[in-house]
Amino acid sequence: MKIFTSFGEFILMLKGMFTKPENWRMYWKELMHQCVELGIGSLGIVSIVAVFIGAVSTLQTSYQFISPIIPRSVIAQIVRDTVILEFAPTITCVVLAGVVGSKISSELGNMRVSEQIDALEIMGINTKAYLILPKITAALITIPMLVVLAMVLGIWGGRFVGEVTGILPSEIFDRGLLEAFIPYNVKFALVKAYTFALIITAIPAYFGYNVKGGALEIGRASTTAVVSSCIIILLADYVLATILL
Repeated sequence: MKIFTSFGEFILMLKGMFTKPENWRMYWKELMHQCVELGIGSLGIVSIVAVFIGAVSTLQTSYQFISPIIPRSVIAQIVRDTVILEFAPTITCVVLAGVVGSKISSELGNMRVSEQIDALEIMGINTKAYLILPKITAALITIPMLVVLAMVLGIWGGRFVGEVTGILPSEIFDRGLLEAFIPYNVKFALVKAYTFALIITAIPAYFGYNVKGGALEIGRASTTAVVSSCIIILLADYVLATILL
């Protein structure tokens, strides 16, 4: 029964973000702040993860395809499709669930424990709209951009390693990138990116906003938020793949 109660509270939290709008200038300032925090703040870790994912994909794919019958350009096709379809959106968002999710949960949890949220509500401010909505909106703006960047860097990382190690020359890799390319794969990856962006921000916001207790409970809420976000991301990945592919 607890899971149904939590789900109901989660839906009410999302509904509460739109029931009492505030000054839009205030929202805009907070939205820009969250875009910097969530987007630019995560740029480094996303870039590093994407490059190494692409590099490892090239090495492992070339290790498996050693038959002289199979053209080497197939390696580039496999790296391209796996990076676009799975690695860039899913792995990137799982990493961001730990980075962004823990930050959001601990920030809101600290505000709840220190009674800052109560003070804002006494002032007549819709705290759900002021504290949670800009975070979700900023994630929906910046995380798909980070996923696109991860696609580019992942493919570049695979191309770079293929050239440096001599596994796959750049001209063969470039030719393989253009062979049998399906533009729908990019659209599918962006659908996943928007879905995961909502999960990454909304679930940690729920746990942080509703935390009760002290510093120990804030830590537990952050851990629960990250674990729940990762599990739901993997579940959503399976559901989206089943429906859209």
